[in-house]
Amino acid sequence: MRSDGDSVKRQVVLPLSTSVAIAYNSIRVRFFRSLITTLTLVLAVSFLSFVNVTTDAANGMLATGDADLRQALVRSGYDLTPQDTHAGSSPKQRWIIILSLLVCTVGIVNAQLMAVTERFREIGTMKCLGALDRFVLRLFLLEAGMQGVVGAGAGALIGALFALLNSALQYGFAPLRTMPWSDAAISIAFSLGVGCLLSLAGVLYPAFVAARMQPVDAMRVEE
Repeated sequence: MRSDGDSVKRQVVLPLSTSVAIAYNSIRVRFFRSLITTLTLVLAVSFLSFVNVTTDAANGMLATGDADLRQALVRSGYDLTPQDTHAGSSPKQRWIIILSLLVCTVGIVNAQLMAVTERFREIGTMKCLGALDRFVLRLFLLEAGMQGVVGAGAGALIGALFALLNSALQYGFAPLRTMPWSDAAISIAFSLGVGCLLSLAGVLYPAFVAARMQPVDAMRVEE
């Protein structure tokens, strides 16, 4: 025979599809706030993708062994010696990428903390109806995951597109002919993964705050 505790536990745990639907509706209701949070992620990830794909284009040009293309890269700012067969991003670019991703993460944390504050009564109501801490935590992680996939995906593609356009404007059609497309795809996938991880990392603390909230304290908050 199953205990009463097991019975209650089964009653309050909702299927994943229901959690996804609730998370999606929450994003839709708070569309403009979610849009602003997503845009910060788009900008950070697009810059990361832009730098990586631009580097891939430069490496493709170097791989041809064409002296004219090498000189064009040197004139554009790449620090290359005659023996170099690989071009990398500059330390300045790497620091800018790190700072932009850090600012993006801080922005996500701030936006999610504000979302938790606005949803005190909603969270308290769910807990009074029997929602477990892990259910509330899952809701916030699902919302962040949805925003992360959309924002990071858009940012990765936009950054790659601008990288190709910028390379074409600088060097003509050579980057498009010599581009290692498999490397470019890896760079886009890497940017997408980083963006999703940032979105999830930024929501962890606010999600734990919401999950550990006591129902009585949440319902006591005045609107």
